[in-house]
Amino acid sequence: MLGGRDLLGIAQTGTGKTAAFVLPLLDRLARASSPTPKHGCRALILVPTRELAAQVVEAIRAYGRYCGVRTATVIGGAKPGPQARALANGVDVVVATPGRLLDHLGTGVARLDAVGTVVLDEADQMLDLGFLPAIRRVMAALPKRRQTLLLSATMPKAIRTLAADFLTNPVEVSVAPASRPIERIDQSVMHVEATAKRDALVTVLGGPGVERAIVFTRTKRGADRVARHLEQAGLSAAAIHGNKSQPQRTRALDAFRGGGVSVLVATDIAARGIDVDDVSHVINYELPNVPEAYVHRIGRTARAGKAGVAISLCDPAERGLLRDIERLIGHSFPGPAGRAAPPATELPRAPGPARWREGTAPTRSRRRRRSAPAVGAAHASA
Repeated sequence: MLGGRDLLGIAQTGTGKTAAFVLPLLDRLARASSPTPKHGCRALILVPTRELAAQVVEAIRAYGRYCGVRTATVIGGAKPGPQARALANGVDVVVATPGRLLDHLGTGVARLDAVGTVVLDEADQMLDLGFLPAIRRVMAALPKRRQTLLLSATMPKAIRTLAADFLTNPVEVSVAPASRPIERIDQSVMHVEATAKRDALVTVLGGPGVERAIVFTRTKRGADRVARHLEQAGLSAAAIHGNKSQPQRTRALDAFRGGGVSVLVATDIAARGIDVDDVSHVINYELPNVPEAYVHRIGRTARAGKAGVAISLCDPAERGLLRDIERLIGHSFPGPAGRAAPPATELPRAPGPARWREGTAPTRSRRRRRSAPAVGAAHASA
């Protein structure tokens, strides 16, 4: 794997980053003959969420079905006893969230002195201030001679600077423009008053072509309220966020994957690590405070070469957040045409026709000549 050199990898969501690091890692582990010490592992993969941990383990088991590679999952929200038993005789790969891993290191259940490769998946979030103290403690417990891989779809300058603390003369591999949403996602913005958002959401989700959708809110309570409103409107919905227990989160995600519910309402806990086939739409009920989160949110659709739709409901108080997103992705969405949104009954049931491809966005003069978009809905495609 790059001759053992450190790596900073940046690629758009849905392009196969998990396979890109799992397959070479499996090959290296299959060729190695060194024994694994009790409670230890030879490779460590750190992830920000339990859902992403489950998906990475699933990928390792699928790709390494005939390799005999042993894995263990170390995450919060689950009983520590089974995790301790899984680590007792040592494994090849541990996939972990930082907090629970530190717990096991503190009790002697886990040890990291035999790790030869460490991967930080979704590295920009892993190096954010909330995770950084735990990451530093985990990295300090690793051997100094190791290979470190940092992978993400976005890598802001501040996070890139922090990454230098953990990488030595790294190779940088970028397979797509940083922070640029993939071109198959048809992005749109609907300018609507905050009080009209719930009705607008019901109308959009009831439109043609909406098969399976993820709706993102900023808060946990907001996710619950939106899910209840959708249920009352006759739409099958489930909420997933950090206040839910792990069994509740698993049931909601399984129901969404299996078709039991058609709408998953989530906080940014689902912006990374949710890889569900045939998500036709991502709806930003509320714009994220961090513009990079927008890229990860909309990346839940248009995965594995498919097309998708991303619609953002933007109220006047969120226009500053929208400008931050525009600067990040390099596109400007047309404004709200200077008028208030009409009643929800007049809202379009599907994205309108005003779309353009990357590099062909209308100039300012062309936008002035366009007729005002219906009900303040504006569309762009990146």
